[in-house]
Amino acid sequence: MKVDALNVPTTGSAAQRIETELRRAIISMSLPPGTRLSEQEIATSHGVSRQPVREALIGLARTRLVEILPQRGTVVVKISTRKMMEARFVREAIETAVARKAAEAFDPAQRTRIDDLIDLQSKAAQRNDHGTFQRYDELFHVALAEGAGCGLAWEAISDIKAHMDRACHLTLTSAETMAALVDQHRAIMVAVDARDPAGAAEAMRCHLSEILRALPKVAQEHPDLFE
Repeated sequence: MKVDALNVPTTGSAAQRIETELRRAIISMSLPPGTRLSEQEIATSHGVSRQPVREALIGLARTRLVEILPQRGTVVVKISTRKMMEARFVREAIETAVARKAAEAFDPAQRTRIDDLIDLQSKAAQRNDHGTFQRYDELFHVALAEGAGCGLAWEAISDIKAHMDRACHLTLTSAETMAALVDQHRAIMVAVDARDPAGAAEAMRCHLSEILRALPKVAQEHPDLFE
């Protein structure tokens, strides 16, 4: 476990910071399924007591990214296709509704921000920088929800989406693959700008369905990572 490589953010409580960074490492496969997480090792690495580490691991267990085994420690769980599909279903229901609302009215400041995020995401794709690409991907969806006045909608799915994110990370096999996702973000915003709620919802649905097309191949190529 490369806990010394984790770059913990400086905001929030120690438990929140550690949970956030462990979540990112699990999603990026820096901590792949089967990795055992040591409370003491993480605590030592970050200069904290074991209590905030324990709280962070409990938070990750709550979202089912890790399993806490009595007397055996904490282990990163394998990717569950069933949980991932359930998460996609919930996310599609919420985010297509957000896209519809965004097409009805949208905050101009967030619209400008989205242009910047898409540009940065495109540059990350050109560099084949998976981690940065996924970060800007998430920020795009956050900005869309906030611009539509639905910030709470994103909070509702921020935990469950982690089950999709791990599989999505495995699908980012090339700059071309990432560029296609950037184009899908642009298509969503074209519909939003056109004040086309049905078109925006459909563009979002197509975007979130991308994982359905990629999943069979990914699961076949990485059988050790899936349940």
